[in-house]
Amino acid sequence: MNEQVIEALKLYRYKVLTDSRDLEELYRLRYKCYRAERSIASNERKIMTDAFDESPNCVHVAVTLDEQIQAAVRLHLVSRLCLISPTVEVFPEILEQTALTQTILDPTRFVIDPSARAQRVPLHFLALRIPFLATMFYDIDLALAPVRAEHSAFYRRYLGYESTMEPRQYPGLKKPIHLLTAKVKEQRQAVLARTPVFGPVEGIPHSNILFPSLSDVYVASKGSQSEAA
Repeated sequence: MNEQVIEALKLYRYKVLTDSRDLEELYRLRYKCYRAERSIASNERKIMTDAFDESPNCVHVAVTLDEQIQAAVRLHLVSRLCLISPTVEVFPEILEQTALTQTILDPTRFVIDPSARAQRVPLHFLALRIPFLATMFYDIDLALAPVRAEHSAFYRRYLGYESTMEPRQYPGLKKPIHLLTAKVKEQRQAVLARTPVFGPVEGIPHSNILFPSLSDVYVASKGSQSEAA
């Protein structure tokens, strides 16, 4: 699998989305993906967005091919400067279990274009590199994974997540969501030993992601970022 991901990384690009046109393309892709799985109700605009997309601690990152979005993940960086996060709203107990000096990464709205899936490109690995690299760049303590039951095994096997709370209804979704968590600093070396392509890849500069600092709304637990991704 590592070789397949490496070959895909040579073709695909990562892009932090800030332009309104890019974001609209993203919201339409979300709608397409979630409707395909019958996870959301239909709407006339054929877009999927919510107030969390506008949060100051939110970062949208896409995987693109020929400037077209093929996959994407939404990230919320939770620290003492900003506690806003969709998953924290559904599972508020997670803040009680985490000291305010610790940081949380909340990746949500994981989508892959159905037509791209049909081409058997390992886009799920390319997309999952986004939150993993974000945990390194932002020096994250705890990563969340709000996922459906059928996706839990993947997160446990490849990323060292553990089940934390029983499934709950998630705003806007028809299916309940489980909460998995990972103490990423403790798990990082084991994850990279199993699947090295989740981390930085030497020789493919564009496989890195130019994450924004978010210094106004995010501060790492040690007061500094550990390393750029």
